[in-house]
Amino acid sequence: MAAARGTALVTGASRGIGREIAKLLAADHYDLILVARSSKRLEELGSELAGSFGVQTRVVSRDLAQPGSARNLLAEIDRSGVSIDILVNNAGLGVAGPFAQTDGKRELEIIQVNVTAVTELAKGVLPGMLRRRSGRILNVASTAAFQPGPLMAVYYATKAYVLSFSEAIANELAGSGVTVTALCPGPTATEFQRKAGLESTRLFAGPLVMDAGRVARAGYSAMMRGRRIVIPGLANKALVQALRVSPRRLVLAIARRLQEKRAGQP
Repeated sequence: MAAARGTALVTGASRGIGREIAKLLAADHYDLILVARSSKRLEELGSELAGSFGVQTRVVSRDLAQPGSARNLLAEIDRSGVSIDILVNNAGLGVAGPFAQTDGKRELEIIQVNVTAVTELAKGVLPGMLRRRSGRILNVASTAAFQPGPLMAVYYATKAYVLSFSEAIANELAGSGVTVTALCPGPTATEFQRKAGLESTRLFAGPLVMDAGRVARAGYSAMMRGRRIVIPGLANKALVQALRVSPRRLVLAIARRLQEKRAGQP
């Protein structure tokens, strides 16, 4: 059995992109701390990866939507004496609908997971990484980060924060041995769209939809190479470039149309 290259902390690890990144880390001989709300799925994944790759896995059932949850997680890890060499901030929430009508409590949870927990976890692992002059952080943003999103206003805004935050601290850390990468996928086939109420929208009926495994591989490769931003898929890259040069009013109109339900859908 090969010696572990270090320990990676992955949030939102029970499904989708987070699960696929955890598999890549295990295949690369990283021990894992897997975090998500679903303890059953985490236990199954942890056992699978430990058996297949001979790595140590620790599963932590934790709801990062609860204030203080990320800080408590960091305290537990610190007490265990484990150093985090790679942080994957993948956990994310979303909700669709007009802002005046959506659930305000849910939107505060979205901010807690997509912004506060991302910030707290990065803040917690960075001192140790800097002391060791080695470490990698992968923050999962979205192509939503590049424009406002009518009918998903809070989600789009949180992903804009993740992208801006990632780019800024990546610049600050230049030459330190620690890198920060923002993964900006377009629509991806995971359970996210069902939970956010996006299954019947135009966004998830078009050619931009990618599978989680392909997105994870693009993000993992970029993180290991120390790239600051990665946008998986040529179509998504082209879309982002078009957004940068298009009139803001047009960008908003297109974003809204993508979020609207398809004709004939409930």
